[in-house]
Amino acid sequence: MFLRTPPLTAALLSLALLYSASAATHAKENAIASAKESIASSEKDSTASSAKKSIASDSYTYANLHDVRVSHVYLDLTVDFANNALTGFADLTLDWQQQDADTILLDTRDLTIKQVYARRVDGQWRKVSFELAERHAVLGSKLTIKPGFQTQTLRIHYQSQPQASGLQWLTKEQTASKNQPFMFSQNQAIHARSWIPIQDSPAVRLTYSARIQTDKDVLAVMSAPTEPGTARTGDYRFTMPHAIPPYLLAIAVGDLEFKAMSAQTGVYAEPYILEAAAKEFASTQQMIDVTEPLYGDYRWGRYDLLILPPSFPFGGMENPVLSFITPTVIAGDGSLVNLIAHELAHSWSGNLVTNATWQDLWLNEGFTSYVENRIMEQVFGVDRAIMEQALSVQDLKQELQSIDADDSRLFLDLKGRDPDDAFSGVPYTKGQLFLMFLEKRFGREVFDPFVKKYFDDHSFKSITTAEFERYLAANLLDQHPGKVSSEEVNEWIHGRGLPASSPNPQSDAFLRVQQHSNAWLSGLSTLSELPTTAWTVHEWLFFLNNLPLNITPTQLQQLDQAFNLTHSSNSEIAHAWYLLALKTGYRQVLPALEQYLISIGRRKLILPLYRQLASTPEGLAFARKVYQQARPGYHPLAQGSVDEMLKAD
Repeated sequence: MFLRTPPLTAALLSLALLYSASAATHAKENAIASAKESIASSEKDSTASSAKKSIASDSYTYANLHDVRVSHVYLDLTVDFANNALTGFADLTLDWQQQDADTILLDTRDLTIKQVYARRVDGQWRKVSFELAERHAVLGSKLTIKPGFQTQTLRIHYQSQPQASGLQWLTKEQTASKNQPFMFSQNQAIHARSWIPIQDSPAVRLTYSARIQTDKDVLAVMSAPTEPGTARTGDYRFTMPHAIPPYLLAIAVGDLEFKAMSAQTGVYAEPYILEAAAKEFASTQQMIDVTEPLYGDYRWGRYDLLILPPSFPFGGMENPVLSFITPTVIAGDGSLVNLIAHELAHSWSGNLVTNATWQDLWLNEGFTSYVENRIMEQVFGVDRAIMEQALSVQDLKQELQSIDADDSRLFLDLKGRDPDDAFSGVPYTKGQLFLMFLEKRFGREVFDPFVKKYFDDHSFKSITTAEFERYLAANLLDQHPGKVSSEEVNEWIHGRGLPASSPNPQSDAFLRVQQHSNAWLSGLSTLSELPTTAWTVHEWLFFLNNLPLNITPTQLQQLDQAFNLTHSSNSEIAHAWYLLALKTGYRQVLPALEQYLISIGRRKLILPLYRQLASTPEGLAFARKVYQQARPGYHPLAQGSVDEMLKAD
């Protein structure tokens, strides 16, 4: 599949060539700035900042978006592993929205701002004053710049700090290969501001280019096209020609090698896991191929995967053209590749069409979970897709029992909390169920074209829930009256919990697992009679998640001896077993659990275990002891969560 190139691409590619020249003189910097300004002024229509229209109100940015918007960022950064810092400058191309505006407000968090320059119409740089406000616990520090004129380009010299919430720095000893240090970013939700002075809102869409300088022993990659087989030179250039929100601007540097999976897809990873990852995710190209007929062309060119160190706090992150992936899904049997389907699905829902604020997160994750499941159905069959639906719904129903009722709404009022709090099963699974509800009412023959048109009509745009509701009414509800009422839509989006009309997927395979489980628990059959050799990971998870908490210690010991669950190589099965063991007092898992918590940092897997441990004094003491060893290897986002969970009385 060839990249569908917007009008801006040719100019940006020319600009990339300009960057790649070896001379780094002041005159050349002026020429580069002039070229960027020429692109911005002559081809604005191809970027998100082109139309001077209203923009969503985002309470999580200091940026004065109604006055000025950043349309392009050029980063010139040096990766300093000795000091755990990125040092250099950022050029921000500005699109002024008001004729009388001359102030730029930017988001930062723990950045050292050294100098700020504004480029004059004659091409010369003028040093301008700036003010960095006190740090807000959630928003960081507002950066106020008043050039005194409507400059088209700002140059900000700065340095990130070791505690940057959007970066993790690992020594070579903390990596699995133990050959080279590793650094990677995680911007979502508002962590881009911790390593770039930026308008850090998903309502903003911008293109970017970068020059990243490193030691010659490591490879740098970004969420921008990279030529497979790029040599380690210590000097790397990137250009992202499509307008993306700032949280999708990503970087990683480490002992990375590349292996192709197809002409369009490949894997970057440390050498120890490269072959296993490429084998595990070999179905990626097939996933792209089955998605395009449903939802339109894949518009990003390549689709590669970056396997991060085990400390990565999430399953995956949908950074365009290069999804960041946890190694915990490399199970050896392809059983957890629905995560790849999820990150790929973001290429349509989330990256192509983006939530305008974090209150609208469900527009990203609900659509993506729905598309993910359709991909899994196409590639692996209906039975597997239904099993994954059923497991997700079971998890959601359990979660709904423990969260505030207001947090069960799709359109979420965060009430000033950290936008990271928006991430729960609600935007993912309740959002997916809403779309499944619509699919059932209208039929796929109607609903599939609607979703494809929705992606096409909003491509490379950020939208709000209110805008989606108007679009849904005009393009689906009004076109097919009597199928779904506006009241039903309102209940799904703004109501608490799950509506009575919510789909309730049931798997025949799970019904059989439950029957076998009941027979064993009641003494009517033995463990040897359980047909586990044919079970998928989904059936194992259902079996473990639904064992009663009054299961006897003897039965737990029998299970462990029969299936070696305490030492399972599948991270999801091990997690389910450890959680059951903690709830039922099966202490034999503690040595293995300790190593599990130290070796991985994925929040989905470790946080429920720490939470369960913290529910008893004895467990809390054990958790604190383990965490003392594990914490240095955890990402800042995981550290913050566990710190709060295990804090002293």
